[in-house]
Amino acid sequence: MTTTPAHGLRATLTRRKPIDLIEDEQPRGGLERSLGLWQLTAIGVGGIIGAGIFTLAGTVANQTAGPAVLISFLIAGVASAAAALSYAEFAGMIPKAGSAYTYGYASLGELVGWFIGWDLLLEYTAIVAVVAIGVSGYFGFLMEQLGVDLPAWMLGATGTGEGHVVDLFAVVLCLGTAFILTRGIRNAARFELFVVGLKVLLVVFIIVLGVFQINSANYSPYFPYGIGGAFTGAATVFFAVFGYDAMSTAAEESKDATKHMPKAILLSLGIAMLLYVLATLVLTGMQKYTEIDPTSGFSSAFAAVGMPGIANLIAIGAIVSIVTVMVTFMLGATRVWFSMSRDGLLSPWFAKTDAKYHVPARVTWIVGIGSAVFAGFFPITIVAELTNIGILLAFVVVCVAVIVLRYRRPEVPRTFRLPLMPVVPAIGVIFSMWLVLSLPWETWVRFGVWLVIGLAIYWFYGRHHSLLNPRSRRAAVEDRRG
Repeated sequence: MTTTPAHGLRATLTRRKPIDLIEDEQPRGGLERSLGLWQLTAIGVGGIIGAGIFTLAGTVANQTAGPAVLISFLIAGVASAAAALSYAEFAGMIPKAGSAYTYGYASLGELVGWFIGWDLLLEYTAIVAVVAIGVSGYFGFLMEQLGVDLPAWMLGATGTGEGHVVDLFAVVLCLGTAFILTRGIRNAARFELFVVGLKVLLVVFIIVLGVFQINSANYSPYFPYGIGGAFTGAATVFFAVFGYDAMSTAAEESKDATKHMPKAILLSLGIAMLLYVLATLVLTGMQKYTEIDPTSGFSSAFAAVGMPGIANLIAIGAIVSIVTVMVTFMLGATRVWFSMSRDGLLSPWFAKTDAKYHVPARVTWIVGIGSAVFAGFFPITIVAELTNIGILLAFVVVCVAVIVLRYRRPEVPRTFRLPLMPVVPAIGVIFSMWLVLSLPWETWVRFGVWLVIGLAIYWFYGRHHSLLNPRSRRAAVEDRRG
């Protein structure tokens, strides 16, 4: 990679990754391009639909918004769409692994790119762990329903219940997800497409069956907690309307990324939002909001109308459905790590791909083991706090970066151009910052510690070994390779 020499600390921190639009060539040590439009869309839908429908909808309806939970999802959807449009423009312009890390690196400079990449490594890994813990809880509930008495030591982390030592099922889920991803992106995508298909069919089944059980009296009062409750609910369910960001990390494994990635991002969010709106309409129509179970809304709703068998089926479906979220976000973490390593900011050892499956197997197992440790030995509340701030800051960076690059590099070909520039990305920035500033101070402290560790790694390793540093040994090797 030939770069322009940069001198001085400021020039080092602000050097930008070149925008490479060549899709035909497979770079040395690169990933295999095998994902089509619907496989990408399935990965996106798999990351979005999960806890949002099966858990958060009931929680917000019962505690925050009442029947206006539908409005909460619409508000969150509009805000998320602003970020999604920004991601779509970048995905059609820079078809490379790394998502927000790569976009920030190419438009705002190396230091910004580093921080977003470093931050996403933690956030995506933590999301995998949170989902694993949640699925494990459903698993334990189903075992009880079947009369299976599992030993207490394997049912949760220490401090989460009497006799708990480790959440064994959550650990197995994390390691199993890593195994699936190491079998190649093609096989992982097939698995995701199949399971997401089952998930969508389950949600459609719930909607169609539930429509006939709606009692319009349950919609009154529609705003029991006021308009403010609907907005507060939007802040909660916002975390159920992203997932396309993790999917965009797989751009380099798409057959026609510049065309398919923007479509897949918008399709996945559109499909998810349609199902969210219809599902919440059914949920709050079937059961009075004060009676909805905050943790298993649809199961409780169908049990309340005399359909316990359907309630158990939904619980099983929820487990299968939520697992796809793990696949999407673990994929995201590994591709960000791979991209940072390939750029020289982390050791090239991590960027080594498997000769047979063409995936970064080393980092996949590291992320799998890391998420397993989180899921097995830490309470869900502590792990969940690690997921929020990083995703929102990534949204801010992408929305700012798309504005900067539109005016700095207007000549770069874009297969998708977001409308109403710069109003749309500005909406994404404002909404994301509002949510970031509402997070508790403990979250900021933990996040700050992680960033300080990252800054030390960048200062003593990354900036010296970056391929954009003409004095680095790796840059010289890449130049000789051509």
